Amino acid sequence: MGSSTTVVLRRRTEAPKPGRTLRNRSNSRKMVDEDEYSDTSCEKCGSGEYPAQLLLCDKCDRGFHLFCLRPILASVPKGSWFCPSCDDNKNLTKFPLVQTKIVDFFRIQRPSSSINEFSPGKDCQKKRKRGSSLVVSKKRRRLLPFNPTKDPTRRLEQMTSLATALLAAGADFSNELTYMPGMAPRTANHAALEREGMQVLSKDDTETLQLCKNMMKQGEWPPLMVVFDPKEGFTVEADAIIKDWTIITEYVGDVDYLNNREADDGDSMMTLLTTNDPSKDLVICPDKHSNIARFINGINNHTPAGKKKQNLKCVRFDVNGECRVLLVANRDIRKGERLYYDYNGYENEYPTEHFV
Repeated sequence: MGSSTTVVLRRRTEAPKPGRTLRNRSNSRKMVDEDEYSDTSCEKCGSGEYPAQLLLCDKCDRGFHLFCLRPILASVPKGSWFCPSCDDNKNLTKFPLVQTKIVDFFRIQRPSSSINEFSPGKDCQKKRKRGSSLVVSKKRRRLLPFNPTKDPTRRLEQMTSLATALLAAGADFSNELTYMPGMAPRTANHAALEREGMQVLSKDDTETLQLCKNMMKQGEWPPLMVVFDPKEGFTVEADAIIKDWTIITEYVGDVDYLNNREADDGDSMMTLLTTNDPSKDLVICPDKHSNIARFINGINNHTPAGKKKQNLKCVRFDVNGECRVLLVANRDIRKGERLYYDYNGYENEYPTEHFV
């Protein structure tokens, strides 16, 4: 969180900064009341400054700055909150490494062990050769599909790690944007409404994106592992070498109007559409339906070391007339390297100064 004394709801975004600031309008009993708890200090740093960012434990009533906790809390959590000492649920329940359960959880169309005959890399290379331009100097770089791990047992471990994180977050797996009753309908997601225009995903890149989607439906999983870090919480590591311009994942979740989320205390909303009419602005909310994108962390863009960690970029595209958000590798990524992107767009509207 920033140094302001107001709890501010922030969005992950690659869009220009909107003309208004979102604020959490709920007066949560967890936050310190400046009069009643004027002598409360943070158990981590010992300071009583920034009282509006001191979170009180529902059991011991001790205070903790949102940004002093590990993992950092970007916003006030929903429901009861217990400090690390009072939390009885410290051990994560690992999803069982059983193929039938994994296939069912991710709704895979056929067992992952039977997909090895499919070789998407070679297929894409052939398409590239047929579509190559003679004007080499003006050749545009194309997105690459991920290369699934060949070992089916390792792919199950990768999927198990994501299933564990989703269960801990209370979310169902989805690899597509979802449109729920009472939220924004699919017809509202119209890329032509984008205020400053939106880059159109080429036919070849659209085919590559669909190839990635189809591979995942069939159990060909991207080489990614979700791990739990005591400082950063859930985070994502490359489980193999990933080349520059490779599609990592699409950012998905429930699509809603931004106006409906002004009092939402979630910290993972992603800008989907920014229009000239604020009532038509759309955001992606991955709190109930999400994929691995939810667990990829942001950089501290206030320090050179933080900026150096960035190895992904977040880009919004017009895909067949609809807005979509992709996370793409912006350099070669080593095996074991954690994935990071900048949560901010053109302006630093998301508070990252306390990120690890």
